[in-house]
Amino acid sequence: MIIYKEAIKKTYKRDLDVSKSVSEIINNIIKDGDKEIISLSKKFENIDLESIRISKESIKDAYNKVDYEIVEAMKKAAEQIKFYAEKQLECLLPLEVKTSVEGVTLGHRLVPVESVGAYVPGGRYPLPSTALMLSIPAKVAGVKRVAACSPASKEFGTIHPAVLVALDIAGVDEVYCVGGAQAIAALTYGTETIKSVDLIAGPGNKFVTEAKRQVLGEVGIDSLAGPSEVLIIADEFANPKYVAIDLLAQSEHDPNARATLLTTSEKLAQSVINELNNFANELSTGEIARKSWEDNGTIIITENMDEAIKISNEIAPEHLEVHTKNDKEVAEKLMHFGSLFIGEYTPVAFGDYCSGTNHTLPTMRTARYSNGVWVGTFIKTSFYQHITKEGCENLSNTCIKMAGVEGLFAHQKSVIVRVNGK
Repeated sequence: MIIYKEAIKKTYKRDLDVSKSVSEIINNIIKDGDKEIISLSKKFENIDLESIRISKESIKDAYNKVDYEIVEAMKKAAEQIKFYAEKQLECLLPLEVKTSVEGVTLGHRLVPVESVGAYVPGGRYPLPSTALMLSIPAKVAGVKRVAACSPASKEFGTIHPAVLVALDIAGVDEVYCVGGAQAIAALTYGTETIKSVDLIAGPGNKFVTEAKRQVLGEVGIDSLAGPSEVLIIADEFANPKYVAIDLLAQSEHDPNARATLLTTSEKLAQSVINELNNFANELSTGEIARKSWEDNGTIIITENMDEAIKISNEIAPEHLEVHTKNDKEVAEKLMHFGSLFIGEYTPVAFGDYCSGTNHTLPTMRTARYSNGVWVGTFIKTSFYQHITKEGCENLSNTCIKMAGVEGLFAHQKSVIVRVNGK
């Protein structure tokens, strides 16, 4: 293994000042509710909010501010996302089974979470794709109430119209113009206008992530997201243009985005660097992307493909692309990733927007044990059992002895009184 290009920055670390600031925001939202949201909107976005909740009329008007072809593209993307979520739902089945112990029936029910908060970030770019990715799987799962929060766009003085249109296409029930840690606090504890939810899903900046960390337990969350990541595995047969532009595509997200190339070919590595610089000169986002690549980008030359696979599985990236002669064979050996993109015609961009898989994915090596947002994120698997008198007698000896060992004698007695009648 040879480090051909090394990252020079640590892309994510917990900041104690951020933790303190977020804690203050959460406490102020609990205390002052809507008043604090309006105050923070003025402080952080320099926008005077007339209303926190976006009216149906405003959402309808947003369609007039978005190009027709973009609306149609969002509808097509929504169809793909819904199709995939519905197919995922088909894989989830309720269970009821009689056990080998006569009189004992076990099972589980699939119960949708009742209310979900969908957090759609703002920042540098509007993210209508995230509005679709969060809200559609929740609705397919059967969530009754999806409340979306997104910060105001400085250009429009409210949520970006493309995001409003996407939320409407996705079928959300409520939309609120509030972003940052204050949105997470409001969704968790409620305000005069915003009713609290049971689970919050969606990515965000370090303040949003820290807020989700602090409210976890009061409310469920999907995950704690870090900076976006891509890892590309490529051999000497890969197209350096495709590899380079895909590394840049991830790098343009923000200055902390992390892009990694694992390749068996030093020649390809140098070609990728050359192509990457050429593309960066052409792109309007090239300066941001190049800086991110320079700070956080990594290229590793591996001895063989097996070593590349091993390193990839250790890194467990958010997005993982395979550009090799035998891409399907390599893909079968990859175990830890948020979303896998197989073959040179499968850039991350398709998964980000319109192929149908979700783009809200695990980062910071959490793909070793977790997955991205999917229809199952919004469904609880709730267990049940039905035990007859015969079943009670058949299980009693086992239960009585185990409860006795643990010293929980009321547990033990709850079975004894049923079997002995006293």
